[in-house]
Amino acid sequence: MRRYRITHETTYAYSGLVQLHPHTLRLRPREGHELRIESSKLEIFPSATQRWHRDVEGNSVSIASFSDQARRLRIYSEILIQKYDLIPYDFLVADYAVDYPFNYLDEDRVLLSPYINSGMDETNSFHFMNWISELWRHGERIPTINLLLRLNQRIFHTIAYHRREEEGVQSAESTLFLNTGSCRDSANLFMASARKLGFAARFVSGYIHTNCMSAQSGSTHAWAEVFIPGAGWKGFDPTRGSIAGAEHIAVAVARLPESIPPIAGSFFGVPGSSMEVNVEVSDIT
Repeated sequence: MRRYRITHETTYAYSGLVQLHPHTLRLRPREGHELRIESSKLEIFPSATQRWHRDVEGNSVSIASFSDQARRLRIYSEILIQKYDLIPYDFLVADYAVDYPFNYLDEDRVLLSPYINSGMDETNSFHFMNWISELWRHGERIPTINLLLRLNQRIFHTIAYHRREEEGVQSAESTLFLNTGSCRDSANLFMASARKLGFAARFVSGYIHTNCMSAQSGSTHAWAEVFIPGAGWKGFDPTRGSIAGAEHIAVAVARLPESIPPIAGSFFGVPGSSMEVNVEVSDIT
């Protein structure tokens, strides 16, 4: 078991006095057999009324509502967690899914269908289909995990990491064209590619523990998960070229990446604002 302290501070500065609309916060990690929360603290200035719920994906969500006007908004989260999934390759794949291609069981496909059908026209483009054909050729028999690792490594080696501060996620087609993107862009490309191959895949937003020299330190992180029969949802991090393990701390999952920003909200008043985000994940084992 490993213990981590996660601090996440977001500060908004406005051009003048504004009225803050309700803000949606996704800052609390997903608990389960591989992750337990020891303690958590959430401070908001100006003061806000918080209402917690779980969304359709089971993510823990807080809605912060404000009554006072403000020139500045500060949201500070501090959480202590325990992580137990120290051996990421310690899983078994169901016999029928050991090799690719395979078909999900009918009862599973009913639940997984939203994660299989991307609904993205861009994934039918010549550029994207050529990317897929170079990754896997029709008729090739390959261990399922090897194909997913091949996809993970290909993105890791061909898409240069670029930290983007602007909101939103690049389309898979744009990331391929630019050969560069943020962690969320690479995760979106992995997810779109896995779906095109027939896998159920979803987007993950969270944190990662890295050394202080890493380009991903000081910010949130994103990767993708694929449903592998027998193993369940397994995380793949194309930004780092690895399977998600003890250092990956999932906060929210979704079918669409734009559905789960860590903080989302708006304000009414003088236009113009700036944002500063500071994230630190410390190993306190």
